[in-house]
Amino acid sequence: SMCLAMNPDKLKGREVCASSSNRNFKGRQGSPTGRTLLMSPAMVAAAAINGHVADVREMMEPVGV
Repeated sequence: SMCLAMNPDKLKGREVCASSSNRNFKGRQGSPTGRTLLMSPAMVAAAAINGHVADVREMMEPVGV
């Protein structure tokens, strides 16, 4: 888990990650120059599936169709 950068899976350099954690501060996920985008769990899942930040609403079926 990249939650506290306590494991080998840390941000390196200027990498960007999507996280559903409830807080963020410089260096929390590893690199002090990396970026963490705080998102809902559904948005994090959409980003993981797509390989980039994506809008989960575009992946959902319309209601009532």
